[in-house]
Amino acid sequence: MTKQQLIENIRRRESFLCVGLDSDRKKLPHHLLGDDDPIYSFNKAIIDATAPYCVAYKPNVAFYESEGVEGWITLEKTVNYLKQNYPDHLIIADAKRGDIGNTSAMYARCFFEKLDVGALTIAPYMGEDSVTPFLTYPNKWVIVLALTSNKGSHDFQLLEDKASGERLFEHVLRRSQVWGNESNTMFVVGATQGRMFEDVRKVAPRHFLLVPGVGAQGGSLEEVCRYGMTDECGLLVNSSRGIIFADTSEQFAQVAGEKARELQEEMKTYLNRC
Repeated sequence: MTKQQLIENIRRRESFLCVGLDSDRKKLPHHLLGDDDPIYSFNKAIIDATAPYCVAYKPNVAFYESEGVEGWITLEKTVNYLKQNYPDHLIIADAKRGDIGNTSAMYARCFFEKLDVGALTIAPYMGEDSVTPFLTYPNKWVIVLALTSNKGSHDFQLLEDKASGERLFEHVLRRSQVWGNESNTMFVVGATQGRMFEDVRKVAPRHFLLVPGVGAQGGSLEEVCRYGMTDECGLLVNSSRGIIFADTSEQFAQVAGEKARELQEEMKTYLNRC
């Protein structure tokens, strides 16, 4: 998916919502547990209910890897279901890969060729040669971790270079733009960072940001939009638990759809301002 296609999808749906498919077997509605593949049944129902209100889906790979071989089969089935039924939705594999060059090339082959997702989250700690193999695929997105929403983000990401005054996350933003560009690179910035989106935009004014942390983690959509939105939108805001596990009854999918619609309606008001 190109940047222009993503922007057009956002405008058409009046939404920049990404639904996280963090499908934990232990949290599934009990009536699905007798299915041959309960996680896949759950994912299909969630997708069908929320697709009108979002532009992207983000399966977190850990929730599928934890199921062993069967989990990878479920992930592949979920990706194929999305591509066949909702081809305009961006599929983001949240895998946070990143290793020495030849290993990263194999990860890139796995996700961009075998699984054929549209985007992949990358951990940039090992530097340029661990990231650039992912950037060789046309119309695929590399989403680099920059300023995350977890408490431990302060352990490293806010460390400041005494000579330049530049913080580590700012260096990651600046340096990684040399490897890619705003048409193939996004950055992860957690919704809980609030006004620090202003600092992010000083370094990366035109790149799309993948923003987790709205909903269950307490991030403010209003703050994210106030400080992080561009005239192209420039945001993909993810909500996972707040949508997919909003209800565990037999009406779980309907409730998920309602939660997604509520976020879409709020997003529409912010899009009308940009």
